[in-house]
Amino acid sequence: MKIRSTAVTITAVCAAALVLAGCTAGGGDDGGDDAEGITFWLQEDLPDRVAATEEIVAAFEEESGVEVEVVSVAEDQFAQLITSSAAAGDLPDVIGGISLPQVRTLSANELLDTDAVAAAVDALDPSTFSERALELTADGDTQLAVPSESWLQMLFYRSDLFEAAGLDAPDSYDKILEAAEALNSPELAGFVGATAPGDAFTEQTFEQVALGNGCELVNEDGEIELDSAPCVEALSFYGDLTSNYSVPGSQDVDTTRATYFAGDAAMFIWSSFVLDEMAGLREDAKPNCPECEADPAFLAANTGVVTSIAGPDGEGPAQFGEITSWTITDGANAEDSQAFIEYMMSDGYEDWIAIAPEGKVPVRFGTADEPTVYSDLWATLPAGVDTKAPLSDFYAPEVLEAVAAGPEDIARWAIPQGQGDLLGALQGEQPVATAVNEVSQGGDAEQAAATAAEAARSVQESLQ
Repeated sequence: MKIRSTAVTITAVCAAALVLAGCTAGGGDDGGDDAEGITFWLQEDLPDRVAATEEIVAAFEEESGVEVEVVSVAEDQFAQLITSSAAAGDLPDVIGGISLPQVRTLSANELLDTDAVAAAVDALDPSTFSERALELTADGDTQLAVPSESWLQMLFYRSDLFEAAGLDAPDSYDKILEAAEALNSPELAGFVGATAPGDAFTEQTFEQVALGNGCELVNEDGEIELDSAPCVEALSFYGDLTSNYSVPGSQDVDTTRATYFAGDAAMFIWSSFVLDEMAGLREDAKPNCPECEADPAFLAANTGVVTSIAGPDGEGPAQFGEITSWTITDGANAEDSQAFIEYMMSDGYEDWIAIAPEGKVPVRFGTADEPTVYSDLWATLPAGVDTKAPLSDFYAPEVLEAVAAGPEDIARWAIPQGQGDLLGALQGEQPVATAVNEVSQGGDAEQAAATAAEAARSVQESLQ
């Protein structure tokens, strides 16, 4: 996934456009308080998901009388579009499906109506949400977004190959390296993971690996820690793994999945969104391993998952994941925007998470009257695109239980230390992804860490 930050650039663009556009952060031509209807940016461009969302929106329009213009925005175009829209004073009213770093970027540039967001959360009842999700989408006592769902990042491994080789589940640095070395061959890579520079997916992959070793982006005092001993150790480990036991070339979100799906890797790191694809439920991303021709769900039946990875310097394993949220922009039609989000998180919530349940684990568990109605429902929802079936038809209960429990255990860089704005800003330069790419090509981990730390300090200074 490619996410570029607007934390530094929005201000500059607004200054340049001030005379022409006034650079007011409003809801656009139909986003003011007196306007009829709202504009909703959906950060999603897969046609089937956009179409399903439009059906839910149509039901809201019919019930409320509020017109909603749905604008599909590709994730890698979001930063550029939000920058230009802010400069032109033409922001959408509501944005859905945004990540934690993106929420922080919008907040840093004062583009959010936090009063309207807080009102929406209050109307839905904070007690019905995951406490962790609310914490990660807040800045102190200020709620920045309405958390909607989560996806988890996991290490997937060929359980059949591990069992045959007598290997333990790869839940630590030592066990991962042991398995990679034991299973690596000219026909099979021991591991494949993201290494592409400038790519948020590379940073996300490494963040999980790093957190498990006690490597943090910043310490409690807000000081950059990327050049600390735990971070150097994490980079060294990942560099060893990707340079000695992986496939050649820079790897990204598509190539890592394709390699594992072809049966050419024993382990890979990806998000829970891969679960339906691995089960053979999506024609445009279907497993093609030799065994998959006779049984499209072969990999699903022979894949284990590790949700948390532990390093030698860490205090314990860490779980990386993402909370995706709804938010309301400054100057938006607040009343209708709140009503829309409240609908999407109540009457429309079942249909919303049903769009892709493998990657939409609800963080609003239920209602005051039915505290677990949404989390219970999630486990029964059919996944897939071209073929629909419950994930429980393909995966062991412990796999789905790990996915469902993930939101409460998610760890992230910078946000717990009050430096969420920095996390958002770093999505532009991606110094961590650059460091990962360097060590994957045999570069020195200590030097790569030092360079990344210096770049992060430079971005941090620009925010002050």
